[in-house]
Amino acid sequence: MTPAPTAGKEAKAKFAKAIEEAKAGASALGTQVQDTAGAYREKMVDQGEALIEEAKAAAGQAKEKAAALAQEGKARAVDGIATVSKLVAENAPVIDEKLGAKYGDYARSAAKSLDQTAAKLEAKDLGELGDDAREFVRKSPALAVGIAAAFGFFVSRLFRGSPKSDD
Repeated sequence: MTPAPTAGKEAKAKFAKAIEEAKAGASALGTQVQDTAGAYREKMVDQGEALIEEAKAAAGQAKEKAAALAQEGKARAVDGIATVSKLVAENAPVIDEKLGAKYGDYARSAAKSLDQTAAKLEAKDLGELGDDAREFVRKSPALAVGIAAAFGFFVSRLFRGSPKSDD
């Protein structure tokens, strides 16, 4: 019956060795998991930075495109105002004949005012125009909304009424 205590000691030693091996394996696995997580973290940070750079580049391109479109819109507005001014001025003599000199003078005055407005608009850069618009809206918000609504209605009627070209 002496072999039983030796077998118990051997079992305990084997069990202790197995526990030590399991601890060592768990420690090695933990280190490997931390290394892998660190590598993934670095990869994600790099990808995030790359995405941020791409977004900044796209925003810059969009800003340039918007500035170009705004400049084109400003030029078209100046041309449109100048065209209306010219039409009013050219029709002032007809107004003189049909309605009287007083109304013809009103037309000439309106044409002159439109010319001045076109010149002022052309002389200002987009930043100044934006500042002017913000100041106008701050001073007269109801009037600004009314003008925007009227302008929107006018533009929609203008484009709805124009024939489409096949060119």
